[in-house]
Amino acid sequence: MPKVAVTIPYFDFFPHLKDELRTIYPDAKFRTDRVRFNEDQLIDYLRGHEAAIIGIETITEKVLSAVPELKVLSLCSAGVDHIDPDLLNRHDIKLWWAPGVNKVSVAELALCYMILAIRKVHYFSSILRAGEWKGPVGFGADLRGKTIGIHGCGHIGKEVVRLLQPFGVKIIICDKIDMADFCRGHDVEQVSQDELFARSDVLTIHLSRNKSTIGLYTRDNIAKLKPGVILVNIARGTLVDEDALKDALDSGHISGVAFDVFAVEPANSNPLIHHPHMFASPHIGATTSESWENMLRSGMYGVEKAWTPQSGVYPFD
Repeated sequence: MPKVAVTIPYFDFFPHLKDELRTIYPDAKFRTDRVRFNEDQLIDYLRGHEAAIIGIETITEKVLSAVPELKVLSLCSAGVDHIDPDLLNRHDIKLWWAPGVNKVSVAELALCYMILAIRKVHYFSSILRAGEWKGPVGFGADLRGKTIGIHGCGHIGKEVVRLLQPFGVKIIICDKIDMADFCRGHDVEQVSQDELFARSDVLTIHLSRNKSTIGLYTRDNIAKLKPGVILVNIARGTLVDEDALKDALDSGHISGVAFDVFAVEPANSNPLIHHPHMFASPHIGATTSESWENMLRSGMYGVEKAWTPQSGVYPFD
């Protein structure tokens, strides 16, 4: 039986899962703090263990070289963009990762943010907090009747499609994979990226972060968006040029934004979060008890299910 180190501290919130894990690996090592490890701290913590149940810790060459006994990483996070498959392969490390394990929570938040942004809830709330009432400050809009664009239709994007079915909207999707069967079953139209940009009244991003998507929303592509669009991003922060986004908000080309992710996190010093037509949250897409229980349990049982990741193959393409 492998010796297991648990680097993610959230098991303290789910003591029944901690007990469950101990029935499988009685000597499992748990965190007693909430501090994010640096390389040296991570090395010290992992030393002497064959397997690790991790979250978003950065696994580097230095770390793996210092703990050659480590053979398995079991990921609790649904995103895997912080993992280098070439590095793992060089050190013969196997990885477990469960795509879509938090899809319901993230998709529900995306729908919440679409409605919040199109109704200008954040803007009106700021007026109230300033000691005013609504006054002649304009109107929000209904979601019903709008064209909703979904950029990336994987596990989360498909769940967003399902949640949108009762809302009386036109749904268009853009994905590099042919989605013809899914589209027929859900009354959805698959379009090109430029058509997605041009037609979407509300555009929600659900792309993974990889070499083809980092910086995809350039100034030029933001200019292609339909005037007055609502832009929602609960995917990854490095996908959007934030300077260009601010300019588009200032000019009114984008009428409202709801972002849960930013290029640099924590984003407390990001000027975008203070824009009156920007709603910002601190990367809470999967922060529900249901999602975290699913992710932690996936990490627990992933130790014995790990596979070897390959570069150029989803999710590392």
